[in-house]
Amino acid sequence: MVTLAEARYGKAQTRIVRVCRDGDRHEFKDLNVSVTLAGDLADTYLTGDNAKVLPTDSQKNTVYAKAAEHGVDQIEDFALLLARHFVDSQQPIHRARVDIEEYRWERVSLAGEPAPHSFARAGRETRLASATYGRGGARVVSGLTGLVLLNTTGSEFRGYPRDRYTTLPEAGDRILATAVDARWRHAAADADTDWADSYAEASRHLVEAFAGTYSRSLQQTLYAMGERVLRHRPEIAEVRLSLPNKHHLPVDLTPFGLSSDEVFVATDRPYGLVEGTVCRGGAEPADGSGPIDGAW
Repeated sequence: MVTLAEARYGKAQTRIVRVCRDGDRHEFKDLNVSVTLAGDLADTYLTGDNAKVLPTDSQKNTVYAKAAEHGVDQIEDFALLLARHFVDSQQPIHRARVDIEEYRWERVSLAGEPAPHSFARAGRETRLASATYGRGGARVVSGLTGLVLLNTTGSEFRGYPRDRYTTLPEAGDRILATAVDARWRHAAADADTDWADSYAEASRHLVEAFAGTYSRSLQQTLYAMGERVLRHRPEIAEVRLSLPNKHHLPVDLTPFGLSSDEVFVATDRPYGLVEGTVCRGGAEPADGSGPIDGAW
């Protein structure tokens, strides 16, 4: 017997720029918005009946219209607004998920002062937000990607098992570098949450944990980063991290009679990839939001 086990659809990567014009001083938001809808959609997959399928073009237009009507401040609020709209306005839709990437800009300097309407692309990372809304309640996940961090010392890797294929020498002092991809689930999808402060502080704790941890493995560093966020930010219930090991290998200069402990080659592939989730103990939240991986 063949059945339709799962079905969802949506509009991916709607690029939108929102300019708030307040006299001569403008504010600027640059977003990439993806919408995914799920619900009573079997008919269109099994028979081609589109009576319950809101066109993805309509979803795109909704993103533009809601940005015009409500503005865009914190991307978590905008994601929640859109997710609730699709579920509440479309009877067949039971769950909606909205994922947003925010590309950050800063004002350029003009005659020593911040320019009122001129900007340059900025930011060490891309800010992320995801809101899921349905019959079980709402869930908000914030995060970031592309945050490149590096320690020139304070890291080692040794004491690992060796087999016939092991050629890696133990390292008592090495460069540790990664490009952080982090997601953190909020304990509640509370409209009163200060999303900007929560994001800034969670990001700060990730960076400070990386910098302040003497690392015997990237795995240990990952746990330290997640643990520090949870210890300092009670509104966050879970942190998921994906850390590629951006290898910096010492160049062998001994054939030239030179020291090889200060010159390295940065390699982009292959690379080690360390992933893990750090969460608080106890029951799942009553609103059914579930862990980060339980998006649907």
